[in-house]
Amino acid sequence: MDPDYAAYHDTEWGRPVHGEAAVFERICLEGFQVGLSWRTILHKRAAFREDFRDFDPQSVAGFGPDDIARLMADDRIVRNRAKITACVTAAGIVVAMHLAGESLSQVMWSYRPVAHARPTADQWVSLSPQSEALAADLRRRGFRFVGPTNMYAAMQACGVVNDHVQGCPIGDEIDRSSSVAP
Repeated sequence: MDPDYAAYHDTEWGRPVHGEAAVFERICLEGFQVGLSWRTILHKRAAFREDFRDFDPQSVAGFGPDDIARLMADDRIVRNRAKITACVTAAGIVVAMHLAGESLSQVMWSYRPVAHARPTADQWVSLSPQSEALAADLRRRGFRFVGPTNMYAAMQACGVVNDHVQGCPIGDEIDRSSSVAP
């Protein structure tokens, strides 16, 4: 197994994330992943973090045409203008949410299912009613590249759902450590 992917599985995926920049990063990276493999994005994540100022929404919201040109020239990231501008636009939306007394993290976690059973190896799902509702909510706010499948992946990445298969010791550890609702 790819060591970066294994480390991501063992130390990050499925663990609860609440910080605005961290949730924003995961939503943006899932948008960049559309049509690509997660491994591709994972291997480019350090460059994404550098180029997008650690996904600080306030900083990214201030990106202008020169920043877009800089990002389009950086072959260390996915150079898709629509995805780049979607991330910049989303940052502005997050800033507006803050001004309205909302947070992206709260929105993400508001879609946590009341009950969620970890899957067996043959029960894997790629979306849920909650991810469909989250995607619709974010699209209504003006986000792009936020479909029910990649928002389910963002929910997994943020620990809103723990989809480590039954019997996975990492999933068991996460279940034990997050027995109290956020």
